[in-house]
Amino acid sequence: MSTTLNPTSTPVAPTAAPAGIDPRGPQFAASLTAAVLVAVLLLPPTAALALTAVQAALFALGAARGVQRTPHAWLFKTFVRPRLGAPTELEAPEPPRFAQAVGLGFTVVALIGYAVGAVVLAQTAIGFALVAALLNAVFRFCLGCEMYLLFRRATS
Repeated sequence: MSTTLNPTSTPVAPTAAPAGIDPRGPQFAASLTAAVLVAVLLLPPTAALALTAVQAALFALGAARGVQRTPHAWLFKTFVRPRLGAPTELEAPEPPRFAQAVGLGFTVVALIGYAVGAVVLAQTAIGFALVAALLNAVFRFCLGCEMYLLFRRATS
């Protein structure tokens, strides 16, 4: 059997990966995010601004490419997932992606706050993001995901 393609035939696209993601991945990412956000609150404003910018970039990446294509997801897939059993269920990637956009919104407000010297505004925005991250990390309750589902129900 030949391995060459007939130039007139259309190549077949490879089968897509399963539509769902391991829900423990976003929970792991929320744990890392919570640690970063605690550090932001403990640092002086200049350092907090820099670390907030890094976290905002990570949120932007998750919102743009999906949570399964972030550095957190790579860490989870490489170091954590191989040590766990298979997930009992998969979740749709859209709600966690929306949650990343919500996190991005809070960190952008914090960036602006730090940049203009409104430290209380910045720390409040980081505090809201931290609460959401902790809810996901500790209780596996994704606040941004729930917002996404409510929005979807309201618009359908």
